[in-house]
Amino acid sequence: MIHICIPVYNEAPTVGVLLWRIRQLFQEFSREYEITVYDDGSSDATAEVLEPYGRVLPLTVMRGGTRRGMAAAVDTLLRTVAAGTRYPRRDAAVVMQGDLTDQPEHLVDMVKRFEGGADLVVAQRSLEAIPSQPTPVRRLQWVAPWVLRPFVSVPGVRDPFRSFRLYRIQLLRDLIREAGDEPLMRADGWAGNVDLLLRAMRHARRMETMDLSPRYDLRPRESRVRPWDDAVSLYRFGRAARSRRALDPTLRTGTSP
Repeated sequence: MIHICIPVYNEAPTVGVLLWRIRQLFQEFSREYEITVYDDGSSDATAEVLEPYGRVLPLTVMRGGTRRGMAAAVDTLLRTVAAGTRYPRRDAAVVMQGDLTDQPEHLVDMVKRFEGGADLVVAQRSLEAIPSQPTPVRRLQWVAPWVLRPFVSVPGVRDPFRSFRLYRIQLLRDLIREAGDEPLMRADGWAGNVDLLLRAMRHARRMETMDLSPRYDLRPRESRVRPWDDAVSLYRFGRAARSRRALDPTLRTGTSP
């Protein structure tokens, strides 16, 4: 079973198109799948757009009363699917955005890598030029590696900042057991994505990366990236991560506890 986890906030113009494209994909790519959407307190018509898709798709919609942020939404999604699966070594969870930045067609390659033995598949930004990349994203993409590099290294991953990834469910269960009541992501935004990746890598027997180009030109809304605030968040996360490693050597990247 492939569990597709989609956190959304005010994505009414795109989330329906995304769900329909996923349906078309799995009609040709014959795999069992389920979609779980977490609506993070949307104030637009996202709930109304999602409602009819529950009648034609294996879709579960979870709703938060108030906006909690990307990190909390992803935490809820991953804990929910990890608890519900019957075959944790055979099933996987994919986190993708609801604004068409992440393309459903790339799920095929992700799943094939998982079926080939990867516990963790990480989508990273292609080295090729990305069309219509928003200015805030371009600025943060330039500064983020410089901010993080003095504190944190992510071996084997050139771009640890994206959320589009596949996780084997057994890996998630190990990660959740280790975290306990602590959130899986101790920061939001790009810092949270790095945090979750570092934690997951410690439990992955095999990790693979995929070079992909995000499609910023397909979403109608402005970017929610705030270069200065997000860079400060990365800096604070990096310093905290270095302090934790100094206190506990087992937290070094790639080292099992």
